[in-house]
Amino acid sequence: MEHEVIIVTAPNEAGRKFIKLLMYLKRPFAVLTNNVQEERELLKMGVERVIRLNTNYTDEWVVPELEVGKIFLFENSLNLTCRYLQICRPWTSYPVYVISQRGSSPGIYRGLGANHIIYTLNGEVGFLLK
Repeated sequence: MEHEVIIVTAPNEAGRKFIKLLMYLKRPFAVLTNNVQEERELLKMGVERVIRLNTNYTDEWVVPELEVGKIFLFENSLNLTCRYLQICRPWTSYPVYVISQRGSSPGIYRGLGANHIIYTLNGEVGFLLK
């Protein structure tokens, strides 16, 4: 998995810490977002690849022109996390991780294609990159 790009959503502090770790480790990654404000914040952080898409319209869900590896979805809301799973699962055969600080609805996430649901109180999930 040297050339594959890791896909991340970062709607919360745990996701942003994960992005900083990816930057520190110099891993190829892209961040998925559905709004302009978050895109601006990500670019200010130094993120080079941001994939912004409209999560409401399925005809706008295009596969990025990247070789997608693992996907890490940091949960902010059940609805948006489910939508991201619907969008991203077809992009890769690598594992998809949902990182939750609430412990909500693992059955739904698994049913939509998540391979792993990680529960964390402090958001520290850097061990997943080893």
